Amino acid sequence: MLGSKNMTEKDWNNLLDTALPDVEKEMEASPFDTKLSFNMADDARKVINGKLNIKDFHKKYHSKLMREFGEEVGQDFASGADDDSTATDGVKWGMVIDLRKCVGCDTCTVSCKAENRTPPGISYNVVLEQEIGDFPNVAKVNLPRPCMQCEKPSCVQVCPTRATFKLDNGIVTIDNDRCIGCRYCIVACPYGARSFDFGESYEDEMLGYNDVTSPEYGIERGERKPGKTPIGTVRKCNFCLHRLERGEEPACVETCVGDARFFGDLNDPNSTVSKLSKSPRAFRLKSDLGNGPNVIYLK
Repeated sequence: MLGSKNMTEKDWNNLLDTALPDVEKEMEASPFDTKLSFNMADDARKVINGKLNIKDFHKKYHSKLMREFGEEVGQDFASGADDDSTATDGVKWGMVIDLRKCVGCDTCTVSCKAENRTPPGISYNVVLEQEIGDFPNVAKVNLPRPCMQCEKPSCVQVCPTRATFKLDNGIVTIDNDRCIGCRYCIVACPYGARSFDFGESYEDEMLGYNDVTSPEYGIERGERKPGKTPIGTVRKCNFCLHRLERGEEPACVETCVGDARFFGDLNDPNSTVSKLSKSPRAFRLKSDLGNGPNVIYLK
């Protein structure tokens, strides 16, 4: 019987590739240097793979970033600080997704949009689909794709303002007040997990949509409009950090119809996610890149 167990890691990676953004097109809409974004993304991957020293990376790009972004450039580039360290103590949040259990219902996508109030065209959780086999022996496989919350995030490496950063608990998040929307992180992310917020709205379809902003922006900011809420910045999944702070699970995990998602502390050897991550069925998307995703799949 055909199904996800017939897919190899290469097959899953190829499915992911079909949904990656056209980064050249993304940068066409950016006022910033496209060539610089591509060069930084390539070198960020070399840093992650140990082929380029982090301090040499900063030295190579500091003056170029200063010319392009001026005073917006984060102090890490100015000082040449080593930002490649990873926390090993305390909680490290991770997610395990069982691809044999995912039924492709898109509940994760819908609940994520409702929870995070994402605008049109932006979904932190998407489910990629593919038909495998030959008629009449065919089957549909599903690949849910949130942000991977990488151990070594290339998006953090290239962010000139240091608006993108990794918390001690392993979550990669964005300070939208510091983000200038250059989209260098979109170029660098190998998983297509970032989106640019053009300021579009569901107001025409949903009365009052703009009255409350997304939790990551702070509900006290009020209605969604330029000057009050960050628009023209990049957005991404952060494992529903606001829910974690209340002791709750991410919305996609709580609402998963097929019970395909598991969430917890990867540093806790007794946690479900820690045990599942060691399963012979476990794998990480694009593991050869060295990003070290904290979203693990069971094939």
